[in-house]
Amino acid sequence: MKHQEPLLVQILAKKLGVDPKSIVDFELNLFDVQPASIGGIHSEFVHSSRLDNLASCFLSLKGLIDHVTHDGLENDSDISMIAMFDHEEVGSSSSSGAGSPIMGEAVRRISYVLGAGEDNPLMYDRAIQRSFVLSVDQAHAVHPNYVSKHEKNHGPKMNGGMVIKRNSNQRYATNGMTGLIVRQIAKKAGLPPIQEFVVRNDCACGSTIGPIISANTGIRAIDMGCPQLSMHSIRETMGTKDFTHGLALFQAFFQHFSSVDKQIED
Repeated sequence: MKHQEPLLVQILAKKLGVDPKSIVDFELNLFDVQPASIGGIHSEFVHSSRLDNLASCFLSLKGLIDHVTHDGLENDSDISMIAMFDHEEVGSSSSSGAGSPIMGEAVRRISYVLGAGEDNPLMYDRAIQRSFVLSVDQAHAVHPNYVSKHEKNHGPKMNGGMVIKRNSNQRYATNGMTGLIVRQIAKKAGLPPIQEFVVRNDCACGSTIGPIISANTGIRAIDMGCPQLSMHSIRETMGTKDFTHGLALFQAFFQHFSSVDKQIED
């Protein structure tokens, strides 16, 4: 491979136990392999790489497993699922990103199966209308040295619970109705009040897969996350209690969404 560094190819070949000439090409990503650690005077912080967004991936998967394990499927009239996408940090415009047709196709195929194999557009439309997406990325917690970066009444704190993210320019998918639904779910489950995050008007705001999925499919969505510091750094920090808060919210969502949604009139 003339376009690759020979020494790098030799190292890879040695690690793989193959002839360097047998390697025709590769995609190589370097990442921190240092294990996560607990820190803080009261062991109140988790320090780890890629908390954004492996924390939410873990919590959603654990929440779904718990839902199934505790007889949730037997009493579940909905299709409960999680989706983890590639390339979220670089725009999601790929065949395996949130900007692909994957989510819409999943709903269409499920509707087809539930319709006994008949392609029923009305069933698909109803499935879209009744569906709901929790777009759960991490959220920027208030940094004690940069408090002014947050709106005074919308600064989430670590170990203070999950965060709803809002933006009037639609950088986040949250609206009044989706925010209400999640707050009611948390209230019904007896969870701590959910925190709010709003980027200051004079600061740029990042985005998530929430608006992308909602725009591509028409599914209602909300943007949420666990508060953390040093987002996108090699080592990130979040509160240990927020793992419990996040898991409890996923469990409550799988259990109570259907009943709460039916009680709310748009």
